[in-house]
Amino acid sequence: MGLSLNHFLVLGALLFCIGLYGAIAKHNAIAVLMGIEIMLNAVNITMVGFAFFNTVKPWSTYLTGQIFAIFIITVAASEAAVALAMIISIYRKRNTVDVGEINLMKW
Repeated sequence: MGLSLNHFLVLGALLFCIGLYGAIAKHNAIAVLMGIEIMLNAVNITMVGFAFFNTVKPWSTYLTGQIFAIFIITVAASEAAVALAMIISIYRKRNTVDVGEINLMKW
């Protein structure tokens, strides 16, 4: 018994739910960022799974899932760099990374 597309989809759905819980339920900005990264990795797993189990494989669509996964990894890396820079800036100004206490409109 080998792996099927359902295994990849279930794993992607579980990771996405874990990431969504982490992004919604946590109050720490870094934990929210980690939840978003887990959700992006869940999308990567499903795309690579769909690309691997594609039955019609012309040359133009053979690596589509992997190419999209590379783009998602690139966007996730830049998003993490910008978000961490913003979190460090907010921490220096407010001395907290609690999402509930951050209100940039008040000085």
